[in-house]
Amino acid sequence: MVHGQGGFKFQNWAKTYGSSPELYFQPTSVEEIREILDMARQRDKRVKVVGGGHSPSDIACTDDFMIQMGKMNRVLKVDKEKQQVTVEGGIFLSDLNIELSKHGLALANLGAVSEVAAAGVIGTGTHNTGIKHGILPTQVVALTLLTASGEILECSESINADIFQAARLHLGCLGVVLTVTFQCVPQFHLHEVAFPSTLTEVLDHLNDHLQRSQYFRFLWFPHSENVSVIYQDPTNKSPSSSASWWWDYAVGYYLLEFLLWISTFVPSLVCWINRFFFWLLFSSRVENIAISYKIFNYECRFKQHVQDWAIPIEKTKEALLELKAALENNPKMVAHYPVEVRFARGDEIWLSPCFQRDSCYMNIIMYRPYGKNVPRLNYWLTYEGIMKKHGGRPHWAKAHSCTRKDLEKMYPAFPKFCSIREKLDPTGMFLNTYLEKVFY
Repeated sequence: MVHGQGGFKFQNWAKTYGSSPELYFQPTSVEEIREILDMARQRDKRVKVVGGGHSPSDIACTDDFMIQMGKMNRVLKVDKEKQQVTVEGGIFLSDLNIELSKHGLALANLGAVSEVAAAGVIGTGTHNTGIKHGILPTQVVALTLLTASGEILECSESINADIFQAARLHLGCLGVVLTVTFQCVPQFHLHEVAFPSTLTEVLDHLNDHLQRSQYFRFLWFPHSENVSVIYQDPTNKSPSSSASWWWDYAVGYYLLEFLLWISTFVPSLVCWINRFFFWLLFSSRVENIAISYKIFNYECRFKQHVQDWAIPIEKTKEALLELKAALENNPKMVAHYPVEVRFARGDEIWLSPCFQRDSCYMNIIMYRPYGKNVPRLNYWLTYEGIMKKHGGRPHWAKAHSCTRKDLEKMYPAFPKFCSIREKLDPTGMFLNTYLEKVFY
């Protein structure tokens, strides 16, 4: 008999959202998950499955039953011939990266954080950058799903194809993802080069930058023209890094937290802080070579509020200049650095922000120095307005204000997804407050 823990308090990594589930479970087998679902059905409770808890929204929160999949974290199969790996849904990508490395394999693309579970990564549409690369769910070639009724469904392009296109970005509302099969590539090293530029230069030569580097992105420092361009490309060179740069980076961020805390009393300091830290950390050229996952991943040092929308790639310049103008025209509206601008290839996944279009992701951030919230509502609403105007779609893991009415306009395949969801979970066992706003 599986036992749930009472009195558990769940908080996401940024401590911006939390909940107190009635019972908290850490199952070790499919049979135990089935028992939990049976118990939920008998007691008329909802169930929310969580992984690493990194999503900066309430997508993982519930007051009913919570299943944390951390004990179902095995690598089940490595197929070297096909270069594919099958894992349990609860495995953290940080562990998977190391296991793949032992077999001479790697994931072709990764997000900034790997302390996240495989099923959660695909469930929210995690992405990185690279116009030749899709969001992380595009690397999924098969998965198994345990539905509300206790049935296990095998899903791929050839088996349950419709459910597969829904489940590759599932929002945690179709069932419990038991296993995921990823398409891998041979292990590789990346050469990272970061160098200063200006917003005008980058936007005027955007296509050149996209062609020049496989994993190109840039960081814009609001209230200035300053930009840090980052190229990451496969290399055969030996690993190397600048130890002094990493030391400066760490010390700089402790100073940043203190100065941002001061700025909560004097908001006008933010524009000078952004410029100072560009000069301190990003105004010189830096190079680094390491195994791919060590370059893709970087440490998120401070708690933060984040928004991240995908717009059609051709709207990048117009939207970013509009955001810049909005900040210039509203001196009381402050924005922390950076605005991170990344790119992704279009795909056919129904709820992918990149559905049927190459996209630009524009990520904005407001730090919480020493846990203190900084006023952000005007900045948030202004940014959302610009994103909506330019055909944007929100990153599912991040907080957003969209309702079903908005999402139906944004996603041509939204009705198809809803139909699958209602078929697999007719009683709404896997819904929560976040998902009710999405579907009702």
